[in-house]
Amino acid sequence: MTEYSRMAKGRFTSTGAAKIINLPFVPDYVEFINYTAAATPADHGIPKAWWDVNMGQGFAIVDLFNATPVLITDSVDLNGISTFSAGQLNQYGGAQQIIGITKAADGRVNVTAHGYSVGDTVVLNGLYQTSTTGMPQIAGIFFTITAVSDADHFDINWNTNQSNYTALSGSPVGSTVSKVLYPFIYAPQLNIISAITTGTTTTIATAQYHNFEVGQEIAFRIPSVWGTTQLNSLPNTSTPGSPIYGYVTSITDNWTFVCNFNSTGFTAFNSNQTVANTPGSQLPQVLAVGDVNTGGQVITATSALYPSPLFPTSSNRVSTINGPAIRGAFVNNTSQGFIIGAGTAAGDATSVLVGATSDVILWRAFLHDMNVT
Repeated sequence: MTEYSRMAKGRFTSTGAAKIINLPFVPDYVEFINYTAAATPADHGIPKAWWDVNMGQGFAIVDLFNATPVLITDSVDLNGISTFSAGQLNQYGGAQQIIGITKAADGRVNVTAHGYSVGDTVVLNGLYQTSTTGMPQIAGIFFTITAVSDADHFDINWNTNQSNYTALSGSPVGSTVSKVLYPFIYAPQLNIISAITTGTTTTIATAQYHNFEVGQEIAFRIPSVWGTTQLNSLPNTSTPGSPIYGYVTSITDNWTFVCNFNSTGFTAFNSNQTVANTPGSQLPQVLAVGDVNTGGQVITATSALYPSPLFPTSSNRVSTINGPAIRGAFVNNTSQGFIIGAGTAAGDATSVLVGATSDVILWRAFLHDMNVT
């Protein structure tokens, strides 16, 4: 039977590290082909793998090339394929020591063998070079990584090349970074603004993936020290008590969008905050207004309710758990899916399940509506 079965497929390019695949369901069967390893047979390559929920978490059966190369079978008994459901917590990976952060239009963070990729969301903590200098102004903000230049450096969407920021160096005590494992519990989430370009329309840059859609209704909450407070939803001097909302008119990328506010003559946005103002500081926010993010499409009795909204906005889009309802803002996006781990074959300690860096992986996942025993 397939009435209630769920199926999904996709592809990714391996980094050699465990790969998290978010889905609108928790699968009970997963299989994949390492297209690179299958096309060029070589010792230690794993061209195919299979997992069933009855095998238990972290296991996998694999095809494996030996030195001849001849295709044989083996198993991955640890860090194989597993499923997850995140619950209502962001959850964090292990903290890593920050060696330094350079002053640049996009701050560059130095962490030895960080293991992160573009699109990963991280949170920085501490960031004091001395008791009065450093970059604590950006501590605690969720950043979605914009670029990875090498194994030890990644970039964030924040201008740290400003007078009130001091470059970090020498692995300052208490300066750490952690991966936010499930950053989009509700999507689109509340977003921290990193830059505003004013004009006849207004361009907003955010620290994290904004996950907005064209037609999205939005509101601003910007403390006075950050400037451009004219965008704030309240107070509304013309209609007291009625919030001022805008609309997303175009999406530039995962970090940038344009809205319909004419901000000509508005005060400039100021991200050059002082270290002294950091304790107790309030951050500039933009957030969606309404119930479910379906862009500008009005849902009627005759309109299609599915597929579900997709996140993030511009790339690697994944269906959320819930279908759309009233157009507007938030949808419950509790993370769930499966993980292809970096475990090794029981009979070959150099054969990595998720493959080598740059290997192309094609996967399929299923949730069956009947389990006959």
